[in-house]
Amino acid sequence: MNTELALREEPPRRSPEKKPFWKRLGPLLLGLGLLWKFKAPLIFVLSKLKFLLVGLKFLKLGKFLTTGLTMLLSMAAYATVFGAKFAIGFVLLILIHELGHGAAMRLHGIRAGAPIFIPFMGAAIAMKDRPRDARIEAEVGIAGPIAGGIASAACFAIGLAAQSPLFVALAHTGFFLNLFNLLPVSPLDGGRVAAALSKWLWIVGLAIAIPFAFVSANPILFFVIVLGSIRVWREWKTPPEEASYYVVPKKTRVAIGSLYFALAASLAIGMWASEQASTARAVVQDF
Repeated sequence: MNTELALREEPPRRSPEKKPFWKRLGPLLLGLGLLWKFKAPLIFVLSKLKFLLVGLKFLKLGKFLTTGLTMLLSMAAYATVFGAKFAIGFVLLILIHELGHGAAMRLHGIRAGAPIFIPFMGAAIAMKDRPRDARIEAEVGIAGPIAGGIASAACFAIGLAAQSPLFVALAHTGFFLNLFNLLPVSPLDGGRVAAALSKWLWIVGLAIAIPFAFVSANPILFFVIVLGSIRVWREWKTPPEEASYYVVPKKTRVAIGSLYFALAASLAIGMWASEQASTARAVVQDF
């Protein structure tokens, strides 16, 4: 009788396979990466609501408090989706990216505002002066992904050393966002770098972005394409008296181009390596 019952028992059910953390982030990260570059309109609106920050203007730490409070707000918002630990790390990665831009601005004598965070739209640091030429614009643009890439690599190293899925996921996120921002389409950081290299890079960027937009069916990416196309058309029609903005010495152009492609390759490798680390850990956990 006991044997009969044992034979009739159903085999134990395996719990459904859980996707690695980084794979579950993919769709949302794409949206965040795009929204990151379209915070300007909202910042403009917020800047008009000056009465909200009147009290801070009378404090010596006004800028610091503004950045700190908006950071906390963003952390709280991201925590509702990703959890508190990931939210804190994610916001810090964004901060480092923006500080990279800010450091480059100050290096070139461009007045920079304090970083302001907007939940689910990333962060922004205002450029209060126009760059003198495309070389400076490119250096300011690439400084963010460089800083963000270094921070992501540090997260990956910690993740491997401590066997921490959290830090590996943060690294993968950082590599993805900084690589995405190197796409040579304005207003992404890569579009700023392309201004010092060749206007044809904007065409290449659009050629990559258009099919990707149809595959992902992301309306914001279509908006990127529209803005990028507008800049291509406007700059191609630049009058001769303004064309000097894009005159960059050949040696400088080669140096910027080499750094740009080396950075893109490094971020892609980092993204692949963090993906492999996440997959390997998931396989080990299954056993």
